[in-house]
Amino acid sequence: MTYNANNALLFLVDTVIALYTAVVLLRVILQLVHADFRNPISQFVWQATRVPVGLAGRLIPRWRNLDVPAVVFAVLLCLINIQVDLWLAAPEFGGQPLLIVWWAVLKTGVLICNFYFFTILVQALMSWIAPNQYSPAAAMLFTVNEPLLRPVRQYMPSLGGLDLSPLVVIIGLQVVSRLLPLPGLFR
Repeated sequence: MTYNANNALLFLVDTVIALYTAVVLLRVILQLVHADFRNPISQFVWQATRVPVGLAGRLIPRWRNLDVPAVVFAVLLCLINIQVDLWLAAPEFGGQPLLIVWWAVLKTGVLICNFYFFTILVQALMSWIAPNQYSPAAAMLFTVNEPLLRPVRQYMPSLGGLDLSPLVVIIGLQVVSRLLPLPGLFR
């Protein structure tokens, strides 16, 4: 396979797996924040992840409010993603299964940071474009992002109606994401 075709396939595989992993992680986050599961987006997330997480749930028990089967499934998806990336981009890379599992855990952390980055960015844009407008997406974004934004809002001074807490949280998420020692190929 040529370099360009290999690169395009690598991009396609990374995108598809990352998007589905984000949906699985959203399922975990929605349960942690006790989101309204009557929301159409929550129902979509639940239906899109019901079968694989249900199968994992037969083997792995839940722990308190944490959907451990969904977390394990998200890490497994990242593991598959890294393995496919290695086959496509670095076929000479030998087996080091523990290192690949560690990279999968780190990639899951990076995906969580990226997920929150984009959801906070979209929420901020929605508040500027259509303030005080109800939509299922806005309600879900508020529910998901508020646990990260609330502590920052408590310590930031009010700037005449301008809320800079999303900016502070986004910068913090990018710092955390960059501190995770994940090779660039898998980011």
